[in-house]
Formats: sequence, structure tokens, C-alpha cells
Amino acid sequence: MILDTVIYGEITLFNLLQVLFILIIAAILAKVVVLNIRRSLKDKLRKDHLEILVKAVYYTIIGVAVISVLPILGVNPSGFLVAGGIAGLVIGFASQKIVANLISGVFLVVERPVKIGDQINIGDVSGIVVDIHIISTIIRTFDGLYVRVPNEKVFTSSITNFVGNVARRFEYEVGISYSDDVDKASEVIIKVIEEHPFALKNPAPQVFVDRLGESAVVLRVRIWAPSTEWFGVRMELLWKIKKALEEEGIKVPFPQRVVWLRDEPSR
Repeated sequence: MILDTVIYGEITLFNLLQVLFILIIAAILAKVVVLNIRRSLKDKLRKDHLEILVKAVYYTIIGVAVISVLPILGVNPSGFLVAGGIAGLVIGFASQKIVANLISGVFLVVERPVKIGDQINIGDVSGIVVDIHIISTIIRTFDGLYVRVPNEKVFTSSITNFVGNVARRFEYEVGISYSDDVDKASEVIIKVIEEHPFALKNPAPQVFVDRLGESAVVLRVRIWAPSTEWFGVRMELLWKIKKALEEEGIKVPFPQRVVWLRDEPSR
């Protein structure tokens, strides 16, 4: 009975050509609309939000076109209300995760915790956000792997955004010999930091004695750099600090231990 109400009439070659023509026109129209939206809003919306809007408009136009050609194919759309009601109960239970991901995707657009190009950590996945879809977020890990993370997990997990702030701090522990001048070592380290073009002067770098180790006086060095340049600065400066200390005759000692042997009393 349901099938009788859904499909009726005969499908002719003319009907198929009509359907094909309408779908092609809809696809062209969708492309034109999307192109105009990109041009008019590229400077007004964030890239990730613009992409979501573009995709929503594109698939809406295509969806309307598909529904409009159903009567031409002899399909009664009203019949799907009955069939859909029965199938909806079955599909509803199977699509709970999809709906949750869809809703989470909407909340991600509203709250905006991440955007395309951000370096983030979500759970056990770290990398760069490549794309944000309605259902999932695509992350390229620092090893070059692409990971699809469901939006429900993105929205409900703790997110660490490595570039959310314009500046980011990193630290070194630098050990010098007990016989070396701490003040001189600090001056050398500060000079090296100030000469680096991406080491920030505000907040200012810090060098101070952190602890007295077993074989060295341990200096803690704190440096701020732009978030986008953070990793490169961190790699470069430690080597430059080591070389500068050596040129000034300040030793970075190896771990060592002094052993005192107790003399046995003579008998």
C-alpha cells in the first residue's frame, strides 16, 4: 500500500531528460551562488564560518532540486511521510551519534573554540585544523597524518589551542659550573635572547637561579615568542645559548660526583 502511494505513473525518456536538465541547472546555480557568497563575504566572515555557510547553501539548493524532480519521476513526496515515519523510528536510533555531531558542529560555530589553521590538542590528537565540517573536524597531525574527529568529541573534550594567544612562553634549564660567575652567565643568555628577532621584549625574558644541583648551578630561562614562531625559536635559542656560554669560558658541566674514601684507623 505504501509503495502504491509513493510511485505512480510511467517514467518516459522525456521525464528523465527533464530531471537531468533541472539537476544540471541546480548544480550550476548552486556553484554561482556559492561563488558570489565567497566573493562578497570573504572579508567579513572568518574562513571556517564562511566554509560552513557555503556548504549549507550549496546542499540546500541541491536538496530542493532533488525534491522538486520527484513528481517528474513518478514519486509522490507525500507518500514518504508515511514511509519515513516507519523508517524514521529505525533510523533515529542508529543516527543518534550523527545528530549529536551535527548539533555539536552548530555549537562549535557559535562558540568558536577553534578555527581552520589553529594548532590544537584534543584528547590524544595533536595537530593543525584543516577543515571544520558540520559532522566532523579534520586535523592534520604534526606527523602529517589526517585524523577525522567527530564534532561531539571536539565539543565535549578539553581543547588546548597552542596559537589561541598571540604569544607563548617556553623554558630551558641551563646548568653552569659552581666556579663560574652566575651574573655573567645570565648576561650572556639575556644578550643572546635579545638578539633573536622573534624573542619578545614584552613580556621580558627571565633568567634566574632555580636550584643548586649536585654538579651544577641550574639557571631557569623563560622566553616569550609569537605563537606562530614558537617552535622555531625554541629550537634555535638553546643551541645559541650553549655556544655563547662556551665562547665566554662558562662551562656547562657533565654530571659528576665527588667520592670521599674514609681512612681505616691503623691497628
